[in-house]
Amino acid sequence: MSWLTEYVRPRIRTLLGQREVPENLWSQCGACQQMIFTKELEKNFRVCTHCGHHMRGTALERLGWTFDDGSFSRIELPKAPADPLSFRDQKRYSERLREARTKTGLEDALVVAHGTIGGERAVIAVMEFNFMGGSMGAAVGEGIVAAARLAVLQSAPLVVFTASGGARMQEGAISLMQMPRTTIAAMLLKEAGLPFIVVLTDPTTGGVTASFAMLGDIQIAEPGALIGFAGARVIEQTVRETLPEGFQRAEYLLDHGILDMVVRRTDMRDTLGRIIGLLRPYTPEAPAPAAELVEAE
Repeated sequence: MSWLTEYVRPRIRTLLGQREVPENLWSQCGACQQMIFTKELEKNFRVCTHCGHHMRGTALERLGWTFDDGSFSRIELPKAPADPLSFRDQKRYSERLREARTKTGLEDALVVAHGTIGGERAVIAVMEFNFMGGSMGAAVGEGIVAAARLAVLQSAPLVVFTASGGARMQEGAISLMQMPRTTIAAMLLKEAGLPFIVVLTDPTTGGVTASFAMLGDIQIAEPGALIGFAGARVIEQTVRETLPEGFQRAEYLLDHGILDMVVRRTDMRDTLGRIIGLLRPYTPEAPAPAAELVEAE
């Protein structure tokens, strides 16, 4: 055997065998179990190209999907007490916060930014479910109020994307007080005559559903989103009846008048831009000077 067979060929095979394949090359749909190229999935806003299932997205992804050209400016949100109750279960609350911040790169479960949607100015607040289940504590409450104040300052509509398991138990009664606080934030917009649009994504439950998430002038949801207050099992045990299929899904709520529309994620930007254009406060043009009117006649 020649040196080509004994030496060169094994070396080539070894080099080719060591080629690394990215771990995130493929993604699997949780609904139809089909495998999808991750890049293709990202281009389609994380909507399955086989069955249309809407996978969960991060807060920063949603901002990029919604603002024109994916361009926006984030604002710094007010700081809240890190661990007001010195709470501890299996871990200290402060430790859970550190882990969530490391995992997501965010300070808490809300991101607020401003930019344009369909050429119209808008402020968007997005909840991050990967941050402790998108739970609402003092920081999220302060962030919603800050987003409302920014919208009033800019005379722009506020769009909120919800994704939450409810109030943050580690903050006890402080988290529950964010329910009336965020309700006041919604009232600030109504008093200013500015649109308040809520987009409910999977999942939206608990204290978030029981407060600002259901106070929008327009209520939108993504297809198949889980929306409710208590879990279906808890409700069944309470009322002692079998709930209808899809009882807490977006389509069921639309049929029963809880939502105004269910919109696919790929159509969300255009839909929001159209709604904002329709709801934009009317500002009549200044009357033309008398001299110009005479000349026109």
